[in-house]
Amino acid sequence: MVSSLERTTAYADEQKQHLKKTLGRFDIVLIVMSAVLSIEVLAETAGFGAETFTWTLVLAIFFLVPYALVFAETGSTFVGEGGAYIWVRQAFGRPFGAIASILSWVTQPVWVGGSMAFLATGTWNQFISPLEAGSIGDWIFKIVFIWITVIAAILSLAKAKWLPTLGGVLKVIFIAFFLFTTIIYAAQHGVQPLHLSDFSPSLGGFLGLVPLLLFSYLGFEASNSASDEMKNPKKDIPAAIARSGFISALCYLLPVLAMLLVLPTETITGIGGLLDAVQTVFTVYGPAAEVMVVLAALMFVIILASQGAAWMIMSDRMQALTAADGAFFGGFFGKISRALGTPVNVNLLSGTVATVFLIAAMQLSGDAGALFGVVLSISISTFLLSYLLIIPAAIKLRWKHPDIERPFRVPVGNVGFSILGGIAFLWILLGSWVAIFPGTLDRLFGQEYNFLDEWGVDQGPFTALTLGTLGALAALALIGYVRGHRVRVFRPTPADPQDLLDDLDPALDSKLDTQKGM
Repeated sequence: MVSSLERTTAYADEQKQHLKKTLGRFDIVLIVMSAVLSIEVLAETAGFGAETFTWTLVLAIFFLVPYALVFAETGSTFVGEGGAYIWVRQAFGRPFGAIASILSWVTQPVWVGGSMAFLATGTWNQFISPLEAGSIGDWIFKIVFIWITVIAAILSLAKAKWLPTLGGVLKVIFIAFFLFTTIIYAAQHGVQPLHLSDFSPSLGGFLGLVPLLLFSYLGFEASNSASDEMKNPKKDIPAAIARSGFISALCYLLPVLAMLLVLPTETITGIGGLLDAVQTVFTVYGPAAEVMVVLAALMFVIILASQGAAWMIMSDRMQALTAADGAFFGGFFGKISRALGTPVNVNLLSGTVATVFLIAAMQLSGDAGALFGVVLSISISTFLLSYLLIIPAAIKLRWKHPDIERPFRVPVGNVGFSILGGIAFLWILLGSWVAIFPGTLDRLFGQEYNFLDEWGVDQGPFTALTLGTLGALAALALIGYVRGHRVRVFRPTPADPQDLLDDLDPALDSKLDTQKGM
């Protein structure tokens, strides 16, 4: 018998009728690439020196592979709008689903408003046209950047998908041309001296890089949030995860190596590092170099906007389904526009949160690079914490529904699947602690750690903003869940037993299909 915790609401069923199937496999791959390939953190990671390449490769093998396998199976088996929220709800109940959803969702407006807007502005200032920090122009640029990503999420998916799709294509073109030019530059001018010993891993590099690299690799399953808008999710999701995961790993490893070869490590920063490297290698094009750098910077700003839009599109859908299912402020935020097929109210909420976080980040003392790093760390912490529920949910669903048909199945038993998930979980646990309490493990293992030197801001404001954000989220999740009670009490009245099981208990649903076909 289906547990009441697994049953959806009448309102969720009603709102999902407004969704439109518009995403094919090509769209899914490029949208995932646009969202997950975080080229904005390439310079932040490369600042750790040559060992960045070593740790990027280590996590690609020992984290990305098991993580991708777990979610390729889970994502193609438990299909339904809302993605990770549905999985956690089915595994542990609606309250835990609500927590996982809000942690994952809020990452995106915080990241867009507090990190991406700063990076886009810094890029524009340095390479295109200077804007005085704190000026009206500076504020307008950041706010317009935020609301471009929101408008893209509001538009119907048939139209809006082209911005993240373009972003995915531009990322590959940008990185490929950069690498090609780096080869020419190296042939003409030589490279920075790197020795095999420079690639040796260190504890300090490990603790500093793990959260950044995990943040870069996570999110391939986020497309499941729009799975009811996919034409063939059961087949397309595992293929999209495999292809985008492989391409993304290469697009992290090779540019990091290229930056290390053309720039001294101490000059690589989170705001300008990648484009500083671009500016250096583009000197091989002579008089055309200046114009090409401006075009590259403009392309980079467009890529950032498309990346923010891709995440808004996916995470807002998950949060809207959470609300429609009675786990976040009930009907208002769960409403799907009949005309557009998008969660307009949640989109507007994301834009508001991003703008508020932009204002808060602008009040911190410190330069643009320091602010970028601080807010990026907060985004990492909320995102990683959501996986402390999502990964165990995936493991539990494997045990709970062993007989359901799996379009893609990891060729291991339940114990092996649990080990794969456990490996990913331990990485996430480590990364979460380091992101929330940086420096604590360094000091525990006898490493010197000067917080101000590392972050460019004092530890007090950093900790206050991080813990304050997490506390505000906990309060918001609690209040939202309580306010969703009026939606939760209305269950659908199915005309057919199939409807009762749809999107709720996949194992029984599969069995019923089999019986009907006999």
